[in-house]
Amino acid sequence: MSTLLDTQRAMLRALVFRDHEDVASQIVGDELSAAERLDVYRNTFLSSLTSALRISYPAVHRLVGEEFFEGATQCFIEADPPRGAYLNAYGAGFGDFLEQFSPAASLSYLADIARLEWAVNCALYAQEEMPLNQEGLAAVANSPPDRLVLIPHPSVSQLRLDHTAEVIWRAVLAEDDQGLSKIDTVTGPEWLRIERTTNGVEVSRIDEDEWRFTAALCGGETLRAALDIVLDADMVSILARHLAAGRFIGFRLSDSNPSANSENAL
Repeated sequence: MSTLLDTQRAMLRALVFRDHEDVASQIVGDELSAAERLDVYRNTFLSSLTSALRISYPAVHRLVGEEFFEGATQCFIEADPPRGAYLNAYGAGFGDFLEQFSPAASLSYLADIARLEWAVNCALYAQEEMPLNQEGLAAVANSPPDRLVLIPHPSVSQLRLDHTAEVIWRAVLAEDDQGLSKIDTVTGPEWLRIERTTNGVEVSRIDEDEWRFTAALCGGETLRAALDIVLDADMVSILARHLAAGRFIGFRLSDSNPSANSENAL
């Protein structure tokens, strides 16, 4: 006798791979056969996921066209089906998939466009958090740099891409065909910051030093360690701009004894 988990797994195989064998016997049919009923569910399943990916990846969709996009997304769904019901969280690996997808080999920049679009999607739906207030900023200023670990806002992320993805992405979404024709698609790398502000999601190009410094801060390094990575006095000014822009929501003091760490979100 099949368990509920067995049935769920059999249903997944039917929807993703059109393998009806294990679940067909559990379907009661009348005018439609079990296979025909399952195909109705499969078409709805694929259509819903394709629509979700189209929303998350509008520039990729416009670059490759509807037919190519549907074919690529179907292959992606088979390789990486969803593991939850929240569709806004589905599609994180699409950029890596496109990088290995042989029909897209001539579009070397396509994977980077997808990675940028996913970062924008994540920033858009990231949980809202309050940035450090004046009391918290004062505490940060008075904390020892070799122990201070800052906690970034959930919407803030950074990308290092091999192609001019940001320029291509903007031109595609603006439907600027003339501008797109002038872009050197192989120029790179580029360093980007993605964040949600009061004006919406913003994508900014930054220099490598700022990217490396901020990546260390957002990756859990202490302020001293981040400053040691990039030996540039201007990084202190960049930290001040980060704090003023609300890119950090809290901090903790690192200690050799993890249980002694203190967390603050002031």
